[in-house]
Formats: sequence, C-alpha cells, structure tokens
Amino acid sequence: MSLKNKLQRMKKHLTLESNNEQADRQEKQAEPKQQSDISASSLQRPEQSDCKRSVYESPQIQIPYADTWRRLQAKPFFGEEEYAMVREVRYPLDMIHGNYEFSALLDVIDKWNESGMEHPLSAANKRPEDLLFFDTETTGLHGGVGNTIFLLGYSKWEQDEVVVRQHFLTDPFSEITLYQSFLADVKESKQLVTYNGKAFDWPQVKTRHTLVRNDVPALPVFGHIDLLHGARRLWKNELVSCRLSIVEQQKLGIRRLEDIPGSLAPMLYFEYVREQNPEHIAGVLQHNEVDVLSLITLYIHISYMLLSAESVTMSMEERYEVARWYEAIGSEQLALSHYKEVARSKHPYAGRAKAALGHIFKRQKEWSKALYCYDACLQDKEWGTEEICIEAAKICEHQLKEYDKAYAYTKMAFERWQKKTSYLRQRNKSEREMYEKRLLRLEKKLEQVSESLFDEEATR
Repeated sequence: MSLKNKLQRMKKHLTLESNNEQADRQEKQAEPKQQSDISASSLQRPEQSDCKRSVYESPQIQIPYADTWRRLQAKPFFGEEEYAMVREVRYPLDMIHGNYEFSALLDVIDKWNESGMEHPLSAANKRPEDLLFFDTETTGLHGGVGNTIFLLGYSKWEQDEVVVRQHFLTDPFSEITLYQSFLADVKESKQLVTYNGKAFDWPQVKTRHTLVRNDVPALPVFGHIDLLHGARRLWKNELVSCRLSIVEQQKLGIRRLEDIPGSLAPMLYFEYVREQNPEHIAGVLQHNEVDVLSLITLYIHISYMLLSAESVTMSMEERYEVARWYEAIGSEQLALSHYKEVARSKHPYAGRAKAALGHIFKRQKEWSKALYCYDACLQDKEWGTEEICIEAAKICEHQLKEYDKAYAYTKMAFERWQKKTSYLRQRNKSEREMYEKRLLRLEKKLEQVSESLFDEEATR
C-alpha cells in the first residue's frame, strides 16, 4: 500500500491521489515478482464472484508462489490493494485426535446442559457450532503494540465436520484485509475457547484491531473459556510444565511429528516477508492447525473429568484437584464425593483430602462428621498439623461443649507447634501467647465444670 493511502486512512481530509498516480501504481503492481507468479482475482462472497475468473486472479494484484499456496490449501481474500491468505482444512467428525473423536464434543455439550451446573468451562445453552477454538501466531512472544499477529487460526464444528481456518497476514501493512476476512468468518460464533487466550491472544487481537478499527467491523462480543486455567488447576503439581505440547503428550495421547516449535514462528514469518515464499511458513501453519484441533480434544477431556469421571481414567491427584475446583465454585456436594474417594485410598493425598472433608463438614455444621475427619487426619504424619488440632478443639469447645477433649486437642497442637519451632530454631511470640491463652481458658472451663459437678453431688 502506498504511503499516501496509509495517510488517507488516518486522515480522512487528505485529498485523493490523481488518476495518473493511481494508474502508475496499478502498472507497478501488475508486474510479477517471481517467474512462477500467476495472476489472481478478488476473493468475493459467492454471489459476487466471477465464475470465469480464478480465485487467484485480480486485475491489479498478482500472488507470488500461487502454486505453493494452492498446495497448502489456501486462497486469497482481497482488499482494496492487498490480500490475506485463508487456508481451510476439513475433518470428519469420526476422526480421532488423541484419545477422542471430534464427535465427542456434542456429547460433552449435552452433559453440560444436563448438569445444570455453573462452571467456568460450561458450554450449557450452546451448540457445537457456537464454540470457536482459537489461537494466534505473532511476531513476538510478549504483548504490546509492537507485536503483530500474522496468523489468526481457529477450528470449529461446521456442517457435520470440523473445519480449520487460518487467516494469514501476507504483508505487515495488510492488517485491514486480514481482519476483514477474519471478522467476516467469526461473526456468528458466541464462545471463544483458547489456551492462555485471556491473557495473551485476545488482548493482542483487541490491540491490533484498535489500530484499524475505522476500516473493519467491530470485534464480536464473545464468552471466553481459557483452558490454560483448567490445565493449571488439574496438573500444575504433576506436570513439569502446563505448555500445551506437554499436556498433549501426557494427558491427551497426541504425538506431534516434525513439529515446528512456536518460538521459531516469528523468525520463519520474517523469512516469508523477505522472500514471499509460503514454504517458509508451511510448518507454522501445521503447528497452528494442531494447536486448534488439540483445543477441542482438551476441552472434551477436561469436561469428562468434571462431568463423567467414570468415563475417563483419573489419578488420585486429578480427583483431588477436581474436588478442589468444585469446592472453589461452591459445588460442595460434588467436591465431597471426590474427596471421599481420595480419603479412602492409601495415596499420599489421603490426608489432605480428609482435612478438606473436615472443613466442608464444618461449614455445613456437621460437627460430628467434621470431628471424625479431623481425627482421621491427625493419624497422617504430614497433614496431622497443629492447625487441624485447633480446628478439632474449636468444635469440641464451642459446639459440643466437650472441654476435656478441647483441652486435649489444644495441648496436642501446642506440643506439635513447639516441636516444629524447635526444628526451625525460632518461636513466634504471638503464636505462643495464642496457645497459652486457649489452654488457660479451657482450664478455667474445666474447673467450672468440675465445681458444678461437685456442687450437684453435694446437694444430693
């Protein structure tokens, strides 16, 4: 695009170029950049297209390496003086990606609707077609205005298939055309599904859109499910990293072959910009395609873990983290069932599950059940802490009025605290005062109970 046209888009009061200047530019644009270039035409909506003209033909624009683009299954989307490339690949619903068929997406949406549960990952009241599994590739790994998105990729359920579409920025100055093509495609979608999209991908889209907002449609208002948050909740203590590639290997049964690392994408894009040869970014397109397909598989897998635990193989660590997630959103009954499974096991997480059960029963004012769980927890060397002793003491003192037990629990807590602080060679004065104050109060209550019993016996 000419400098003058760029200024025209920013300053609407600038005068238009003369017809001669426009003609000169058209003649220059008509000159091929490579011997293998072929002419191309405006990619329009079907009702506007000229059936006698190839989609790669245009009166003004020629596309370098058009044969390579064809092989990559990409077609041009033309703007006024630029074009973006749109790649499309379709898969049948019975195709297996990792551990699941794509058709399982319909099943998990049905399960979300049946559950009646409010959850950050819920797709209740949505159709499969409403979900847009979205990812970007950018010229940098950090945010900011200087970071350009050169690939907007997504997968979605469409006409009984899963379609992958990738909108590619063929020139750094062609962002208007890129967003025109992308926004025309996604205007019917209602729910973004991303991996770190809340923190990175979609804020970047908003930033770049702001720079061209006068020339493109407004961004749709999406709901947003970020699967990275779910992956971290479930596996941050188990996996070395929650990068999508590691989650794919360890949890989804996906193996990438000859994959281009995402960190190399900016360098490969700049190679493309210099030479205009799409061979440079073929691997990036493939990498992004697997990314957006894996988001479908990951969404299916996490949904089954939450809604149909019997249909997936879950470790005790995963079951415990699912319980914690339910507890965090207020679904305590669902949390209880998972905590109980872990508490009954011989897994190292059994102690912490018993503690969690005690806390839930305490909130529900099930005092005897809470005390039973705390007692069981105290048999665990790691989770039989002074904090658990104090929780048990509070129930005995304030709810059950069993002061002798409350005193015993408090004494146990004080002894464990002393042992711990002796190892650390430090003693917190305020904590010591708290224990001593609680013990003194309970001693007085025990004395009062003893005196009351003595008076009752004496009056008989």
